[in-house]
Amino acid sequence: MPDIDMTVAADDGTPLAGTLTLPAGPSPHPAVLLLHGSGPLDRDGNTPKLVMDLARPMAEALAAAGIATLRYDRRGAGSTPGDWRASGFTDNREDAAAALRALAARPDIRSEAVGVIGHSEGALHAMALASRTDVRAAVLLAGFAGLGEDAFRRQGRSVVRTMPLPVRLLRRPLGALGNRALTRIKKTRTDTARIAGLKVNARWMREMLVHDSRDDLAAIRTPVLAITGLKDFQVDPADLDVIEHLVPGGAETHRVADLTHVLRRDSGAPSLNSYRRILREPVDADLLARVTSWLTLHLDATPQAPPVEETSASS
Repeated sequence: MPDIDMTVAADDGTPLAGTLTLPAGPSPHPAVLLLHGSGPLDRDGNTPKLVMDLARPMAEALAAAGIATLRYDRRGAGSTPGDWRASGFTDNREDAAAALRALAARPDIRSEAVGVIGHSEGALHAMALASRTDVRAAVLLAGFAGLGEDAFRRQGRSVVRTMPLPVRLLRRPLGALGNRALTRIKKTRTDTARIAGLKVNARWMREMLVHDSRDDLAAIRTPVLAITGLKDFQVDPADLDVIEHLVPGGAETHRVADLTHVLRRDSGAPSLNSYRRILREPVDADLLARVTSWLTLHLDATPQAPPVEETSASS
């Protein structure tokens, strides 16, 4: 399964550096665009401080099923130039749309059999692409269904609840501090701003806070698979009910026991402090298998036969 360097030209000309993983066998192939979560994530879903390695296991599993995968470095991450803090939520969506067009235009890809997989913020952009383009299938991993500000506030409360007792006792003053920060961010007009002494991506925040993913979900006319773990404290698993209700024709949804937001399982109480420990484990194999089998069906893919080992004949 060869990896090919692939650069996508964004609408403003920024070169988005990526990797196209192709299956063995003759082309053209069905394909998916893989979209990661928030922040300065490279094509594999990693930041300098947090290595998640979400993409390669997914790409390898899909290639074995006959499906190609494109993934790319966000602006200001990996080999893509720019400042991730100056990129808006809508910029990220437009970059994803440009990557989808470039993928579908390749002669080694079946343009009528292109899907999208999104994780966290990437799931929101996958919803948008599925509602506005001709993608054949959409996989939503840990995507929320509702207003961005509501999801952001819920996530903040959930994070505090997972912290040690001394921090939990400060939940009211921390909540008040968070409210003041959001009020300041909403009043900004620049791409970036300093809030409590920290440089933040203000435009991304403003756009995300007012984004309502329910609008896109209601406009999707393509098959949808949505998966959220029951140990995901960043996204409410109950949003799967909203997704299933809003997507015309319904969506296939799964709540996975012990699955966390970083797509690993944790038998203990979920918390931010547990991420570094569970990230030493591989991406959940059952999740990879479920996504792969679902996409194989909906993209009409042909699984690749394993290579046959040559044996020498004896007389």
